[in-house]
Amino acid sequence: MGSLDPQVIEDLGKGVIQLLSDGTVLRSNNIDFDYPLDKNDGSVLIKDCQYDEKHQLHLRMYKPPSIITSSRKLPIVVFIHGGGFCVGSRAWPSSHNCCMRLATGLNALVVALDYRLAPEHRLPAAMEDAFSAMKWLQDQALSEKVVDDEWFHDVEFDRVFVLGDSSGGNIAHHLAVRLGGGGGFEELAPVRVRGYVLLAPFFGGVARTKSEAGPSEEHLTLAILDSFWRLSLPIGVTRDHPYANPFGPKSPSLEAVSLDPVLVVAGEKELLKDRAKDYARKLKDMGKNIHYVEFEGKEHGFFNNKPSSKAGNEFLQIVGNFMSENSA
Repeated sequence: MGSLDPQVIEDLGKGVIQLLSDGTVLRSNNIDFDYPLDKNDGSVLIKDCQYDEKHQLHLRMYKPPSIITSSRKLPIVVFIHGGGFCVGSRAWPSSHNCCMRLATGLNALVVALDYRLAPEHRLPAAMEDAFSAMKWLQDQALSEKVVDDEWFHDVEFDRVFVLGDSSGGNIAHHLAVRLGGGGGFEELAPVRVRGYVLLAPFFGGVARTKSEAGPSEEHLTLAILDSFWRLSLPIGVTRDHPYANPFGPKSPSLEAVSLDPVLVVAGEKELLKDRAKDYARKLKDMGKNIHYVEFEGKEHGFFNNKPSSKAGNEFLQIVGNFMSENSA
């Protein structure tokens, strides 16, 4: 009888996610994080909201209690967490800690969204959810209550930036393509996206890059990346699917697509570095407004794992400059 029991066919992170042969997904609720959740000392206001009733999806907002440097209203940073499309949430330290830092370091309202996770909800579910969150933001902007709302009365809905980490960077790319140039203003008015920050974007492909074939990182291996793709992509497709590879053999050309400014950031020692760098180079060759920055000696997660480090502060400075340059 035991031989007929469902077998484990994918085991991601020592039981963090297990996919059984009958399609059952087992998720562990006991995750041992390498670092604690930062306590809020009152420097940031925090609020959770539901943005998608149908799928029971929530987001978390982070806001400095007052405008720190000037009387200008706050920009909005929409943060999309990483986790290979399979794990992560707004409440994980890797999301929560860096969003607190983004709010104070950029003097911005940060909106961190949860999205449906694979393999229960394979792509493009996460990409659809990111768009839903943008529509929720539009609803807030159009609400008659916005002028009296302590969260939105002093923000600029036409100065929105999308920051995606790892798989969130992939989602941000697809959102940028969907909304096109002009920040999606026709579809989201009065909300307007001014630019996108792709932090170590999680792209894939069948052919290996040099960095993928190189040594593993401390907390990330090629086997884990491959497992993420098997769990998140539609069943039966390869890593050259357009959801994974923007330049795959069947991916639509981006040549004629109008894109708002994009900042791509990667660590020198990341397995994903070559794909991020190649993505930026190809778009730049197409004439897109793309800027690529590489952090010497850094691995995946250098910002969200240590947002107050020297490199984290440098990253914030680069993002802040990018936002200033694209806020006119």
